[in-house]
Amino acid sequence: MQKKIIRRDPLVNPSILSELPPLLQRVYANRGVIHTAELQHRLDSLLPFCGFQGIEGAVSILTNALQLEKNILIVGDFDADGATSTAVAIRALRYFGAKKVDYLVPNRFAFGYGLTPELVDVAKDFNPALIITVDNGIANHSGVLHAKALGIEVIITDHHLAGATLPPADAIVNPNQPGCSFQSKNIAGVGVIFYIMLALRRHLQKNLWFEERGIPEPNMSRLLDLVALGTVADVVSLDYNNRILVQQGLSRIRAKHCIPGITALLEIGGRNQSRITAADLGFIVAPRLNAAGRLDDMSLGIECLLTDDLIRAKEMAEILNQLNDERRVIESDMQQQALQFLNKLEPKGDQFPRGICLFDENWHQGVIGILASRIKDRYHRPVIAFALGNAGELKGSARSISGFHIRDALAHIATQHPDLIYKFGGHAMAAGLTLPQAAFDKFSFEFDQIVSSQLKGEDLQHVLLTDGELLVEELTLELAEIVRSGGPWGQAFPEPLFDGVFQILEQRLLAGKHLKMTLAIENKMLDAIAFNVDLNRFPNYRAEYVRIVYRMDVNEYRGKCKLQLIVEHME
Repeated sequence: MQKKIIRRDPLVNPSILSELPPLLQRVYANRGVIHTAELQHRLDSLLPFCGFQGIEGAVSILTNALQLEKNILIVGDFDADGATSTAVAIRALRYFGAKKVDYLVPNRFAFGYGLTPELVDVAKDFNPALIITVDNGIANHSGVLHAKALGIEVIITDHHLAGATLPPADAIVNPNQPGCSFQSKNIAGVGVIFYIMLALRRHLQKNLWFEERGIPEPNMSRLLDLVALGTVADVVSLDYNNRILVQQGLSRIRAKHCIPGITALLEIGGRNQSRITAADLGFIVAPRLNAAGRLDDMSLGIECLLTDDLIRAKEMAEILNQLNDERRVIESDMQQQALQFLNKLEPKGDQFPRGICLFDENWHQGVIGILASRIKDRYHRPVIAFALGNAGELKGSARSISGFHIRDALAHIATQHPDLIYKFGGHAMAAGLTLPQAAFDKFSFEFDQIVSSQLKGEDLQHVLLTDGELLVEELTLELAEIVRSGGPWGQAFPEPLFDGVFQILEQRLLAGKHLKMTLAIENKMLDAIAFNVDLNRFPNYRAEYVRIVYRMDVNEYRGKCKLQLIVEHME
C-alpha cells in the first residue's frame, strides 16, 4: 500500500526548551512537550495512588488476608502484561510477609480469557480465600458470581474498558471504570497492581506492620523492571506517568538491578543490557515471554519472572526462545495464507473490505493477534483474525487504526445483532471476541459496514508522520546517541522519524529479505538497512536516488558503535 509522508507541525514554540539541542527541541515540540519538567522522570512525579477508585477497599481486604494468613490466589492473563502483573503481585505480597500466595493463569485453548466459572472450578484446588485478578476480570460477571457463591472474596484489578455493568466483586480497581478519577487512563494492568501494592505498603507502614514483625520494609522500586516490561509490551500510550514508570524500570535494568529473568531474556536476544531501550523490551523480551502464552502455558513465562536463580532463568529463557522461533514459523505461514486471500480481492478496488475479517480452520489460536496486527499494518485498516475455538465457536483477535474504536464497534454490533457475538472485550485499538462459527460471514459483513460508516477513504491512507529532514551535520553518532537516550519512546510518544533523499551507492540483500545499503548525501556516506523489503521493488539497481523515512540508530559491533539509519519506508 502506498504511504503518504507528512512532516509534523510543531505544536508549541520549541524555544521554551531552549536548553536542549535544537533537534531535541524540535522533536519534543512535535510531541506536545511544553516544559522540561515533562522530561524529568522522577518517581516523586508519579500520580498519587489515592486517585484510584476502589483502592482503599482493596487495601482493606488485602490487609485482612495478610493478618489472617489467608490463601491468596492471583488469576492472571496469558500475555506479557498479565505475566508481569502476576509477578508484581506475588513478589510484593511476599515482600509483605504473605505465606500463602499462588497464581493461576487460564490456558487460552481450554478456558479462554479471564475469570470464567470454569476457571473458578480449577481455582478451588488451591483452596483460596481471596482471588485477585490482574489484567483481567472487568467483564467476568459470571466468574465473580461463581467465586462468591463458593465463599471466595474477589478483588478485580484491570485496565480494560468496563461494560454497562460491573461484576459484583468485593473491590474493583480499574482507571477505566465509571467514576474513577485516576488521570492516567492508559496505564497497563501491571501498573494498576503496582499502584495497589504501593497503597498497601503505605497502609502497612502506618500500622507498624513491618516493624512489629521484623520484616525489612520493602523498596517498591525493585518492581519497576517488571512494570516497565509489562507497560511497553502491552503497547499502551506512553503518557507522562507511563514514561516515568518505563524510564525508571529501564534505569534499573541498565544498572543490572533487575530480576534474573529479564537479564536472561535480554542475553538470549543478543542485547547489551547496559544500553537497552524501551524498544528492546517491546521487540526482544516481550515476544519471547508472550510465546509461552501463545503456544503453550504462560506459567513458564511467569516462573521465569519469579525465579531469583540466574541459571534457572537462563534455562527457561532458552525454552521461551525456542517457542518464539516456533511462533515465527507459524506466523509466517499464516501471513502468507492471509495475503494470498487478500491479493485476490485487492484488484476489485471498491469491493475490497474496509474492515477485514480473516479465518482459516488451520490457524493457530495463539498467533491470530500477531496476524491481525501484521495485516493491519500492511493495509492500514481494522482487522480481525479468527481461529477455531471450542466446538462451533470462533475466537477472534482484533486490531485497529487511529480513528476507529474497535471495542465500541463490537459493542454496537452486539447490541444490534445479539446472535452474532457471544462475548468480547478490549481497548480502542485491540480487542478479543468469540462468535458462532456459522455467524462468520454475517459478522464479517456487519463489521465491514460499521468500519465503512465511520472511516472515509482518506482515513485508510497510511500516513507517515516525520520530524522533517536532518541537516548533514546532524547525521552523527553523537546526535543519534542523544536521540536514543531522549525517550522512552513508544506508543503515542513515538521515536523520532526523519525523511530525506539520498544517493544509493551500494545495495545488497541480507538473509534474503533485508536490504543493506550505503547511502550518501553531500559526500557523506552512511550505512542503512531496511528490514523485510518488498522483493518485487528492491533491490533496484536502476535507482540512483531514494527517498527514505528513517530512524537514527546506534549499531554496536565488536564493542564499536556506528551510526546506522533504520529505514521504515523508501520510494
